[in-house]
Amino acid sequence: MANAYRQIFAVPGTAAFSSAGLVARLATAMTRFGIVAMLSQQPGEYALAGAVTATHAIAYALVGPRLARAVDRHGQRRVLLPAAAVGAVALTVLALCHRLAAPSWTLFLAAAVAGVIPNVGSMVRARWAEIFRGTDQLHPAYSLESVVDETVFTLGPVLAIGLSTAFAPEAGLLAAAGLLALGSWLLAGQRATEPPVRPAERVRSGSAIRNPGLPALVVTFLAIGAVFASIEVITVAFAAERGDKAMASWVLAVYAIGSALAGLVYGGLTPRGTVRGRLLTGTLLMTVTMVPLLVTGNLLLLGVVLFVAGTACAPTMATAMGMVELAVPRGQLTEGMTWASTGLGLGIALGAALAGAVVDRSGAGPAFAVPVACGALAVAAVLAGVRAVPRTPAEADPSPVAVSA
Repeated sequence: MANAYRQIFAVPGTAAFSSAGLVARLATAMTRFGIVAMLSQQPGEYALAGAVTATHAIAYALVGPRLARAVDRHGQRRVLLPAAAVGAVALTVLALCHRLAAPSWTLFLAAAVAGVIPNVGSMVRARWAEIFRGTDQLHPAYSLESVVDETVFTLGPVLAIGLSTAFAPEAGLLAAAGLLALGSWLLAGQRATEPPVRPAERVRSGSAIRNPGLPALVVTFLAIGAVFASIEVITVAFAAERGDKAMASWVLAVYAIGSALAGLVYGGLTPRGTVRGRLLTGTLLMTVTMVPLLVTGNLLLLGVVLFVAGTACAPTMATAMGMVELAVPRGQLTEGMTWASTGLGLGIALGAALAGAVVDRSGAGPAFAVPVACGALAVAAVLAGVRAVPRTPAEADPSPVAVSA
């Protein structure tokens, strides 16, 4: 397994752009929780915190695919640096508006402008694809990125909330702004691994979302995002009902560890079959392994079930992004992956809201039906998506192991 990762990092520049991307993506993971932590430290401000966070999320979802389309047409450096600069400044202004007790509308405006934060994960994966397309090394590269995603979205909230609590309400958001600027600057400086702009593809009109199969795959990511968020919300409620709310963080950590370990192991293996078949298998496993949640009675058993369920997450995410790669032309790869990330983000928001509503009405135990139902939706969307994506003579696979995270 370790040999597979040594091989991909033996290529000059790969460690540099992957680590730079990690820094910038950590900033993205911190932003939402940084806003909430900053705005919710006074009684009665939870509604404002939620509204400002939603404004940022909506802006990010609207701007992200368009920004990614610009990356495909003009190159990463030309888009990444100005977008990251605007995003970092907007986050800083948002923090200053709170510190100076500016009118509430300034918070909404700054949060909306901060929606131009670039999707660095898609740019990093595009670099891996450019280097290893058509080779066995693409599989561990993309699997590694799924583990990086798991890591940053586990650490990001902890760092944002911890800094805001220990130092100042604005500390988490300011740290996110700094990391965004630093990581983007480091990534833009890696010119040797930046995917070239292909003139023949620059004139392609229309959005990547018009490619057959991609809308269904975006729904797949939306459903997966809803699974993740609903499990988080319900686990906290489950622990609270049993008088030990603090244990929720440990149980969720076990869920993340299961996913990360499985992602690393998966990347070191040579999977058999096609990306299409593996994606269907992955979503089925995600759904089936969550069914025992419906009859889980205590936190210990919940942790065991979530660890097992987590082992299906990172490999499935890796394969799902690989399917996106098959669905779009090379000249629209960054935009296609950004659409997938946008679906994931929307799913997280919807899943959290739906799970919260069911918990309030029926309690935590019955609410576990929400992630199971979302998993079933992912399976249905995969069936629609893989059938719509055109097949090539090589079974539509750029390589036997073309999966990503």
